Parts: sequence; C-alpha cells; structure tokens
Amino acid sequence: MSIVNTFAGGPLDRASERRTDADWLAAQLASPQSRVVPFFRMQPLVSPGGHAVGWLSTAEVAEFLAEQPHILLGLDEAGVAHFALDLSAVEDAPSLEPFRAAGRFMDLRAIALRLPAGDPATLATGKAMLDWHARHRFCAVCGNPTEMRMAGYMRKCLNTDCNADHFPRTDPVVIMLAVRGDEALVGRQKTFPSGMYSALAGFVEPGETIEEAVRREILEEAGIRVGAVRYHSTQPWPWPSSLMIGCFADAETTEIQIDGQELEEARWVSRNLLAASYRGEPGTGVLLPPPMAIAHQLLKTFIEAQ
Repeated sequence: MSIVNTFAGGPLDRASERRTDADWLAAQLASPQSRVVPFFRMQPLVSPGGHAVGWLSTAEVAEFLAEQPHILLGLDEAGVAHFALDLSAVEDAPSLEPFRAAGRFMDLRAIALRLPAGDPATLATGKAMLDWHARHRFCAVCGNPTEMRMAGYMRKCLNTDCNADHFPRTDPVVIMLAVRGDEALVGRQKTFPSGMYSALAGFVEPGETIEEAVRREILEEAGIRVGAVRYHSTQPWPWPSSLMIGCFADAETTEIQIDGQELEEARWVSRNLLAASYRGEPGTGVLLPPPMAIAHQLLKTFIEAQ
C-alpha cells in the first residue's frame, strides 16, 4: 500500500464533471445539506481546540457566498457538497464575530495532526486553491482582470481580445536523503529551530526529470554527487501550492561543501543516532522534523531499514 502523508488522502470526490454545470452548482449552494469551511487570511475555521473542521451551512454564510470567492471542494460519500470560502477581503471586524464564536481561524500546520484523517487534505486543497485565486486576479497574457470559473478551478480573462484560460498550478519540489551505508546526509537552514536537521530540497526546474533535479540540488547545496535515485512518496504542501516528491539517492562522494545560501550546515548522521533522536533520547544533538513533514517520513524509513 502506498504511503499517505499529511495533506494527502482527501476523502472527497472532487466531482470535476460537475464544475461546468451552473444549475447544479447553484442548487448545491442553496442546499441546506451543503457545508462550507470559511478561511480568513488563508487560515481555516476549526473548533476551539483545533480538533475538527468548522463546517457551516450555506445559510450561515449566504451573504458572503454572494460576494466572496468560494470553490467547490467536492462531494462526500452521501453526495453532500463541500465548499471553501475566502473571507480575507472582509474588513468589517464585527462581520467575522459569528465565525469566531463558532471556532477559531488557525494555521493549518498548527492543527493538521489534531484533525481526523483526510481533513488536513481537504483543508490543504481549500487553502491552495483560494491562495491561487488571490494571486492570479489578472491575466498573465494581457494584464486585464480575470474571473473565476468552473467552481473555482479556472480563471477566465475578461478581455475578449485575449480570452485566455488560466488553471491552478502545482510546483514540483524534490526532497531527498542522500545515503551511504548506515549514514544519511541532512542539513539545516538558519530559520530552523535549534538542533533541527532535515532532508535537502529544491524546486524542479524546466527541462529536468525528478532524478536530475535530485542530483543537481544535492550537488548545489552540499557538494555531494549522487547516482541512483529511488522514489519514496509524495506530499501536497499548500504553502502556497507545491508537490513534495520524496526520494533517496545513493551518494558517490562524501566530502561536504555547503553553498552558504540554502544551508547553514550539512552533515552525515548515522542511522543509530537518528534512531535515538526518533525515540526522543536526550543528548543526540539532532532534532528531527515533525511527523507532519515528508522529511520526517523519509528519515523514519531510513531508520527502520536497519
């Protein structure tokens, strides 16, 4: 069975065949069964403790659905439509009080591991899509305003001479562990918490395969040449909209030369030391990324391979 990382494994049927059916969409937005999760400044509404999504009925948010961006997230097993609503443009603070009374707007990273399985993926979809709309209000071809279409899965240029269609983008990012025997290459950036090390990562560039991107990034960041590249798993990462592609790579050289830009430090770490850190033993000097991160899962797989 394939690995399901945090923000993957969404339970909703995306109902792509319904996105162009204006009558059906209008019916769902009017249905008392349909559910809406509001976002404010890209933070979803959740229960006060952050343990459940703050779903509301369409009636409770009707005045905002008429004016604010919203997208279809999909249908649950019972056929109930679920939507995400962006309230970021609402500047009237009292208008948001009913939502704050129902729960809290919280950073998705802070509450992802508290939510039931599947819900982080649903919220990640909403956050990534709403963020894309906020960043693409104008046509990249002619500069004129664009308008949301297809239940939020497309924007249309309003300049009839241009008429360009724009679709949401996902940026591929490779994240990888270079390994040599019982050691793995880890690095840290200046912004990391003290003692934390992680897998190396970088964006895939045009004209590259995943394998080529893995080799280039490890060489650029740490000066290590690698050969064979093996796929592990992927993770949607909605900050703003990336797909993390987890890999292992066989190191062919060992001398580290950090680039001084991406990394503050890089080092080879033994499997035993990583295992001790994973178990929470004191004095290892190495703090692993949180379980929410695919880097944690890469390290966990390496540890368990002994």
